[in-house]
Amino acid sequence: MVVMPTADHDEGNTRETFENWTVQMRKGVLDLCILRALSAREWYGYALVKSLVAVPGVGVAEGSIYPLLARLKRQGLVTTRLEESNEGPARKYYLATAEGRALAEEMELYFAEMLRGVTGLQAGVDFTLKTANAPNPE
Repeated sequence: MVVMPTADHDEGNTRETFENWTVQMRKGVLDLCILRALSAREWYGYALVKSLVAVPGVGVAEGSIYPLLARLKRQGLVTTRLEESNEGPARKYYLATAEGRALAEEMELYFAEMLRGVTGLQAGVDFTLKTANAPNPE
């Protein structure tokens, strides 16, 4: 009798796990993208939304950015100002505060470190091995 191996999971669970993972990844990266954009210059809301929606891989919905901007403002990471517009209602402009710019830089450094680590794992780097430049703990 031939026994067929059974899967310990089904495709639906794998898909759900992947989708949950991508949501979590996008949440953190989106905060970084918003703070980085607002650190470089002032943006009015709609232009920022359009810019972020176009970032490959971020996959953000337009309606989800405004609540994030409101949270960042409550946290003191961005400031806002209203400016009258000839093209319709007043525009709300956003700019990172000094604290927001510092956090964006810290996030960017951490993200780069994480990316180096993941890239190293993909290349087969064994991070448990001592490097020639590592200080001796003795």
